[in-house]
Amino acid sequence: MSELNEVTRQFKSIATNAIDDLLSFDPVFATYLGDHRFDDRLPDLTTKARGEQAQKIADHLTELDAVDDLELSISDQIDLEILRSRLTKSQFEVSELRAATWNPMVWNPGTSLHLLVSRDFASRSERARSVKGRLAQIPGFLADARVELGELTQIHTETAIAQLAGTARLIKTEVAELVEDEDLIRSAEAAVLEFSAWLSEQLSAARRSPRLGERLYAATLWHGLDDDISPTMLLEAAEAHLDKVNLAMQAYAAQYLSAKATAPDLVQRAFNRIAAQAPVNNETVLGIVEQALARTTEFVRTNDLISIPELDVRVIEMPEIHRGVAVAYCDAPGPLESAQVATFVAVSPTPNDWTVERVDSFYREYNAVQLHGLTIHEAMPGHVLQLAQSHHFEATTPVRAFARSGVFIEGWAVYCEELLVSRGYAPFDDKTSALALRLQQLKMQARLTINAILDVRVHTAEMTEQEGLDLMMKRGFQEEGEAIGKWRRALLTAGQLPTYFVGYRALSEIVADLRVLHPDWNDRQMHDLVLAYGAPAPRYLRDFLGI
Repeated sequence: MSELNEVTRQFKSIATNAIDDLLSFDPVFATYLGDHRFDDRLPDLTTKARGEQAQKIADHLTELDAVDDLELSISDQIDLEILRSRLTKSQFEVSELRAATWNPMVWNPGTSLHLLVSRDFASRSERARSVKGRLAQIPGFLADARVELGELTQIHTETAIAQLAGTARLIKTEVAELVEDEDLIRSAEAAVLEFSAWLSEQLSAARRSPRLGERLYAATLWHGLDDDISPTMLLEAAEAHLDKVNLAMQAYAAQYLSAKATAPDLVQRAFNRIAAQAPVNNETVLGIVEQALARTTEFVRTNDLISIPELDVRVIEMPEIHRGVAVAYCDAPGPLESAQVATFVAVSPTPNDWTVERVDSFYREYNAVQLHGLTIHEAMPGHVLQLAQSHHFEATTPVRAFARSGVFIEGWAVYCEELLVSRGYAPFDDKTSALALRLQQLKMQARLTINAILDVRVHTAEMTEQEGLDLMMKRGFQEEGEAIGKWRRALLTAGQLPTYFVGYRALSEIVADLRVLHPDWNDRQMHDLVLAYGAPAPRYLRDFLGI
């Protein structure tokens, strides 16, 4: 069968048109992916626009249904299913989830501006023109927000207000430096501040529950994971895994402390010692992550674990507009980006208004040993390496570049944490630190497993805050501040927290199956194959691999 047969050309045309439409619906996501055709626009989130988008998505789904997929190559058949899944997810978000009517965070224009000023993907003047286009639309965009937003949730509104303050400062500083247009800057900043003030006025009446409920949550989970695991199945699997992780933590804590496994408060005492012997503060946190990046990179290269592409990686302080949800993230060039730009590992120090006690708690959680584990996950060989490999991936259609799977991406990063520990990686030049990292890696296993439990029980079972905090602190051994932050994240998001657990299990099982099929392969051969198909959801990766 020729690759250029009529059905193949038909599918490629449908795929390109569908993706072009989805990118035009969300210009900010397009910029994030590296498609800069819509850099001067903000999304249209009005009721009328969402209705038009829903109809176009339905039309594309009808076109896909008409494709005779048996005439396609296996790769294109899989890409067709990936595209269908992504279109149905977008249809669900536009028509049923309708976050633009209750979540003011989606109306924050900060990210749309930050993406244009943070990277030199184009000339300064070209980026300035795009920024001006978005700045000019901010007053109207936020006027639409006040019309479209109905009953609000308190936690999303509070978080939006805090992040909008960062957006206002971004406009006054980095954006103003780039565009040098005082009237435009003043107008956009005023619109942001007015919208924030309006949200503050709505807080007393913001009584909508942030919990999605069983029906919406089950659909959100299905679309988010691209997996047929139900909330009940996910909860059962996570609770069983947490039992195993807790037993392993007990055994390694006994070894680390040279104590009996039955000794009281064994695991907590082990983590207390690790934190005391590996202190961190706001002045040292970025430097420690930079050292960890160099050390993990050398370990991966020396042990021939995975091929390392040429990388430009920079550890930076997390922009203020993105704080409040995650402690660190990898900000890599989008898969559609053609310019040579750096990858950022953004790390968030503690806010200036935190008490000394809260700062100390934060850095007990993110001690120097744990920062090495975090660097493995976010950078090497986790997100930075995987996303770089994915960026260089070439396919016959743009489907996999556009529809990367968060389950694959997070699952790979968690798998890497376990991989490096199992291969003997140590943060420092002593055996004790290797054992300390093993404990921290198990703590991360407990955390990601509890993430899944929280997500299900918060959105379907009315889990109370105290129940959630008890679970995280007593069985996950998290600091109170970390637990409170994760509780907020569980309320602010839905369907994303389980991606770590589901992805880790799926990727681990795939690698185990490949080791059975190819017992003579080394680590690099195995892992390069897993990364050779972009970042598809694990069920599609199995199809590509034929297992």
